[in-house]
Amino acid sequence: MPTFPLTPTVGELSEGELLARILPRLAGGPPALLGPGDDAAVVAAPDGRVVVTTDTQTQDADFRLEWPNGYRHTGRDVGWKAAAQNLSDVNAMGAVATAIVVSLTLPPATPVEWVEGVADGLAEAVAALGAARCALAGGDLGRGRELSITATVLGSLDGRQAVLRSGARPGDVVAVAGSLGPAAAGLALLEGGPSYESLGAELRELVGRQCRPVPPLEAGPAAARGGATALMDLSDGLLRDGGRLAEASGVRLDLDPTALAAQAAPLVAAAEVLGVDPLEWVLGGGEDHGLLATFPAATQLPHGFAAIGSVLPAVGGAPGVSVGGHPAATRGWDHFAS
Repeated sequence: MPTFPLTPTVGELSEGELLARILPRLAGGPPALLGPGDDAAVVAAPDGRVVVTTDTQTQDADFRLEWPNGYRHTGRDVGWKAAAQNLSDVNAMGAVATAIVVSLTLPPATPVEWVEGVADGLAEAVAALGAARCALAGGDLGRGRELSITATVLGSLDGRQAVLRSGARPGDVVAVAGSLGPAAAGLALLEGGPSYESLGAELRELVGRQCRPVPPLEAGPAAARGGATALMDLSDGLLRDGGRLAEASGVRLDLDPTALAAQAAPLVAAAEVLGVDPLEWVLGGGEDHGLLATFPAATQLPHGFAAIGSVLPAVGGAPGVSVGGHPAATRGWDHFAS
């Protein structure tokens, strides 16, 4: 673990003193009906149904304080990503985020400035990503041996039905919103690329997309309004997540190699630096938090979506993903695979 040069540390403050430094940083968004300060927050449920999702980032499993290429992971990075990945899951149901609560586990030696950065990153992400209705409603602080952050986001369907993974049908168009591969390219640069200080602006942008992903939050509700038959967040890679959608729907997703090559084109410079095929990032990389969707063939795709394939009947009754008609081996992120 790198040595922090910053003071004071979490262990030098009481819980109340630490909260006094955090809560004002979360006050810029829309208010909850009852925000931080009581045992629980109170938030609105506009149509009586609540969409809820939660996700955890843990030090050295999901992020490093210092990466092999020298990049120092900031509290702002962690706070931003905690918001982004959960906002994306709500988005993938066709819903709009209405509230976020966050739990932090902190070693006593953690600099208070780093924790303040987490709060700033949460607030910045909610504002910059366009989650205009999402209140930063509170959370919890705890002491532990490693840094960990768990965010829970609530959302509203605004009277619409949730769009599930299980609705894709043969004849549908497969489409994506957002980018495929930049976050994976950024991770590869963090893990084994040239020093961060030596990277040009284009490659630093890819590192930024790993540390601070930019999910297309307008696309989920637009897909729901536009007749999407299936929808899901792309967090673990196109092939792995596509396989999950195919399994849930009992179909095969056949991806168009030309469309995939277009997705890979912006990654060529990073691929040349690292000596890899950029298509691997498109197919197996996750954490861009775009959307994978299917639409009836006659439907005009909503703004921001690009067609990348078609839905076919499952071959021999076995759902899956193929590329240009050829079965594709599943790859992508799995928390528990070796």
